[in-house]
Amino acid sequence: MPTHESGVIVFDHPLIAHKLATIRDKHSGHRTFRAALDQIAGLMVYEVTRELPMREIEIETPMTTTRCRVLAGAITIVPVLRAGLGMIDGILDVMPEARVGHLGLARDEQTLEPHAYLNKLPRDLDDGPVILVDPMLATGGSASAALTMLRQAGASDVRMICLVAAPEGIDRLRREHPDVKIYAAALDDCIDEHGYIIPGLGDAGDRMYGTVE
Repeated sequence: MPTHESGVIVFDHPLIAHKLATIRDKHSGHRTFRAALDQIAGLMVYEVTRELPMREIEIETPMTTTRCRVLAGAITIVPVLRAGLGMIDGILDVMPEARVGHLGLARDEQTLEPHAYLNKLPRDLDDGPVILVDPMLATGGSASAALTMLRQAGASDVRMICLVAAPEGIDRLRREHPDVKIYAAALDDCIDEHGYIIPGLGDAGDRMYGTVE
């Protein structure tokens, strides 16, 4: 079962813990890293979608008519490029009806603040829940900027999935976006002077695509 604290839901599941160990391991190659990332995302999405709004419809079965519950609105998944792309397939395997938007944010290595270079979102984001996806919540700069962009585009019900989260990033989102629930596979210790999560997993994008220097 996940644990809940101050708008942060942390997963306590054996399969997620096992696969997270694979992702943290510096000896895991990009193929192994990608596979584990994809699998964790699929496992996490069950809990993230637990409270999605529903509506009743009437359908015909081969025997009679009956009332069923279906999702009340469109679901939109928005990965933060480029690392967030590694979690999309796992989510869409479970929820293929979801729409997908894309936000591209690059971090200035001096200020550690993000700069947007891509904003491609579906229309009518207020038609249903929007799930922001990024493997790492470090300083919180990119996540906060992405959430602001989603709000400006009309999203009203927003939640975030990440693998590992640092206290600094959580604190920033609690200040700037206090109504957004954060779902994480693990809460880590801190960020270092370069903005990397400790113990973390390195640069998720580089490890996923095999561009580690």
